[in-house]
Amino acid sequence: MIEKIVVKNLVKIFGSHPQKGLAMLQEGRSKDEILKETGFTVGINDVSFSVRQGEIFVVMGLSGSGKSTILRCLNRLIEPSSGQITIEGTDVTKLGEKSLRKFRQEKTAMVFQQFALLPHRTVLQNTVYGLEVQGVSKPEREAKALRSLALVGLKGWEDKYPSQLSGGMKQRVGLARALTNDADILLMDEAFSALDPLIREEMQDELLSLQEKMNKTIVFITHDLNEALKLGDRIAFLRDGALVQVGTPEEITNNPADDYVAKFVRGVDRSKILTAGDVMKKPQPLITLRDGPSVALRIMKEHGISSVFVVDREKHLKGIITVDNAVDARNAGIRSLGEVELAQGPIVKENMPVQDALSVIAESKLPMAVIDEEDRLIGIIVRGSVLAALASDSRVDEVDDSQGGEANA
Repeated sequence: MIEKIVVKNLVKIFGSHPQKGLAMLQEGRSKDEILKETGFTVGINDVSFSVRQGEIFVVMGLSGSGKSTILRCLNRLIEPSSGQITIEGTDVTKLGEKSLRKFRQEKTAMVFQQFALLPHRTVLQNTVYGLEVQGVSKPEREAKALRSLALVGLKGWEDKYPSQLSGGMKQRVGLARALTNDADILLMDEAFSALDPLIREEMQDELLSLQEKMNKTIVFITHDLNEALKLGDRIAFLRDGALVQVGTPEEITNNPADDYVAKFVRGVDRSKILTAGDVMKKPQPLITLRDGPSVALRIMKEHGISSVFVVDREKHLKGIITVDNAVDARNAGIRSLGEVELAQGPIVKENMPVQDALSVIAESKLPMAVIDEEDRLIGIIVRGSVLAALASDSRVDEVDDSQGGEANA
């Protein structure tokens, strides 16, 4: 996977003579020691990470951990004291003033916590502002802005002023403004933190929906673990300016690097993190449409189960044959399952959160089928497997459960 942003050994020291602080860091002195002796604050302490193209990379930690400082170093709104920031092969730390300005305009766009809308400008005028500064013609910039406003659900609000908008709508304008600049990289600094909980969740869903369509590279700052787990493809934990751990939501929750991270993830609802693909079992045994009811009954007897999935040659799911249906079909002289009306159990895609599948699993007596993007059967889910996964760090294939036992439940 392509690395869009690469940060190496990044350090930021706030003070009049950062070189002195850098020397003390190299001697192994702590952040507190440097502050006590010099009055300098170590904002970022030797941080290295990379952000892959098209991912949402979440940086989180407590207040004062250096989250926003890192974000602002990426486009040099804050000047790093040392280290390297490479974006699409360009070392941002070496850009001159003119090149840096061009880089900011073309490569990155920021979405702020406090909206940063100009009160005397309409929604449309706020949205086109970045392109206006770049000298893009009015027809072109307004056409792009209108498309962005439609994407974030603000079509028809173009002529309103910020004072006429709710908090969520103001944040949508900020997001539309960033999208209008058509930058590949979005830098989002606690963008939803000022919103009410329900509006905040709505904006999180909106961002994920937009990401499906636009595939931007997003660096998202938050102090909220639930938000990080929901949005992040990977999460970076900071403490006192230092990087503690980087990993996927599942890696973070299953294997916290230290007590600091463990305290964050303690009590996390695993159903919000795990997907159907995480808790599914291999779909064995299977039979095909050309098999007959007698074959189905023999397989069910051999495996001690009361139903079995039926697929075609390409493993596309056709349904489930139950023991009762198979007996009736055999007694009727039917020779192929293609002639049988198969039962249809619940079906989900492998990336569906377990939380969304729980109610469906609870209501169904049949096992749940997990399919890929081409509708091929890749796994099954039974209630016992889900409960085991939610209660344990173990993978489902380590749990002794069977589709037959579930079907008999």
